[in-house]
Amino acid sequence: MNRLAIVLALGLPLLEACGSSSPGRTGTGGSGGSSDIGGTVPATTPTNTGGVLASGGTTGSGGTTAVATGGAATGGSSARTGGSTGHGGGSGGETATGGTTVIGTGTGGSPVTGGTGGGSIPDAGTTPTGGNRTGGGGGGSSPDAAGGATDGNRAGGAGGGGATGTTSSGGVVATGGTVATGGTTSLTSAALIRNDVFWKDTSGNNIYSQGGGVLRVGNTYYWYGVRYGGAATYAASPTKSNSDTSFVAVTIYSSTDLASWKLEGNALTYASVSAKATMDSSTWIGRVGAAYNATSKKYVLIGQYLGTPDTTQFFATSDTPNGEFTWDHTQATITNVTNNNCGDQAIFNDDDGKSYIVCSSLSGRSNIYIIPLRPADFLEAQPATRIFGGAGREGNAMFKTNGRYYVCSSDLHGWNASHAYYISATIILGPYGTEGVIGNSDLDFSHVTQTGLFITVKGTAQETVIFGGDRWSDFAGNGIGYNQWMPLTFSGTAPTMQSWSEWSIDAATGAFAVGPGNNCVMNPSFEADRVSATTVAGWTASGGGNSSGGHSGNWNWSLSGSLDQKITSLPNGTYTLSVYTKGASGTLYAKGFGGTDMSTSLSAGSSWTKVSLTGIAVSNGTCDIGISSGSGSVDDFVLVKG
Repeated sequence: MNRLAIVLALGLPLLEACGSSSPGRTGTGGSGGSSDIGGTVPATTPTNTGGVLASGGTTGSGGTTAVATGGAATGGSSARTGGSTGHGGGSGGETATGGTTVIGTGTGGSPVTGGTGGGSIPDAGTTPTGGNRTGGGGGGSSPDAAGGATDGNRAGGAGGGGATGTTSSGGVVATGGTVATGGTTSLTSAALIRNDVFWKDTSGNNIYSQGGGVLRVGNTYYWYGVRYGGAATYAASPTKSNSDTSFVAVTIYSSTDLASWKLEGNALTYASVSAKATMDSSTWIGRVGAAYNATSKKYVLIGQYLGTPDTTQFFATSDTPNGEFTWDHTQATITNVTNNNCGDQAIFNDDDGKSYIVCSSLSGRSNIYIIPLRPADFLEAQPATRIFGGAGREGNAMFKTNGRYYVCSSDLHGWNASHAYYISATIILGPYGTEGVIGNSDLDFSHVTQTGLFITVKGTAQETVIFGGDRWSDFAGNGIGYNQWMPLTFSGTAPTMQSWSEWSIDAATGAFAVGPGNNCVMNPSFEADRVSATTVAGWTASGGGNSSGGHSGNWNWSLSGSLDQKITSLPNGTYTLSVYTKGASGTLYAKGFGGTDMSTSLSAGSSWTKVSLTGIAVSNGTCDIGISSGSGSVDDFVLVKG
């Protein structure tokens, strides 16, 4: 997302939400790439995974796995704010605040330390000359979770034990607000990934890794991304927007479980780059990714350097994946690419040892290209092949699974929420098929993110593709946290995003499961739409619209009639539904769950008040929630098990 961002609206059938999981998933897998991660490599050779997100369509069977945790999830609140900014012709921004988080502890097994890693992909910074990069902005969603307050340090844990779950086919989500989720399967060893918070590293410090990618070396994942000047100040004061994209460093984090990330150090710093290239406060560096060249036996870092007159590719090398990299050179022109160089880009590492840049064209973004890196050393971008032309796209990334390549991208909406587009092919240079939208990404615009990176986890039991969403809209005007990771499921070749606020991944087996504290409501805080709207993603409304001044974010829903969301394929059990209301009339309800319908009156008070329905005993895998005959303001819906 070289400075543009994306929001798209569409509605494809999907499987997802509160219960879909990994075992039994049809056709998952694939390899990722930087901003993605590529294919697998022998144990001593890095495996790059990553790739672009795929698209719409219904999600097939492939039940989800329920985390086998034995304990209760404790909650935690975390404020969030937003702002607007972005790249590329985006609309203005909104401010998001709030959102609560939960932390799960397992009693049946040893707890897993929290802290998830994720990739993001904004481009930020000053508006480059000659480029179509202004704009952006965004609202953000802030799912609310049950539980007490916490500092957001996400110590989590998957418990062992637990009954073996059954696998059921995934549900279908219709446009207009129906949410579906898959079946459940137990997961005995997994690390908890929690979205909608600022992720911490193993030392308890914020993870700063934007616009990057992940490289697998043996059983260790190395995550490369950029730290910008405003990242720390925004995290310290998330009630104010922050657009300081001055370059600080390219960071390196490592993990063996994809949830606990250790800061290895900096691949590049302002000082090391300025010693070799022209740097000042307006110089922008971003969209980085790494590859391993077996011939030169070097790790190569590739990214974008915005100097004069415009973006060029930079190359740096290291003997190790976690050491300091040495700046090598820049390349200003790539043959066959419109305007000579890339818009948003990512590095894709194929499982045959070859590596590529996937990108849109600079200044316009109406083309997408695959660009081979010189096989001898990966230190030159060779002539490009155009694989897509049409609407402007950014946030380009790709992955490979089951022998098929997926190139993904987003709308040009600045660093903001968007549908996730994809095209796919059996040959990396094409031809690629018709563009689609990753299923379920229209219900909350990719969990209020822009396409960032992909990681393919090649486990002993299955391959799982992880979508890494970027939530860096003006640091970060569309919800708290910079990185949001969600698993993909597949029906045939069509991908669907599981938009979970909390889930588990077993890096050894590849199995994943919805987390015990996951909020099953899609777009619960009305931030996904990003702009003022009278129709709302994930919901069916008979009147009203979103308005600024939310309980936890920029937006709330101003009632003028009814508001409804049908959630399907829920794991049976007892749930609690809650919502914050202000000056509201009407009735909060839960119905169609296999028992007697439940309802309660909203609060008409002048301040935000939480209204809840407890003891919702779901016995048929569905629950229809909403508000009837209402007026006033509502925000932050939560439907959580327990």
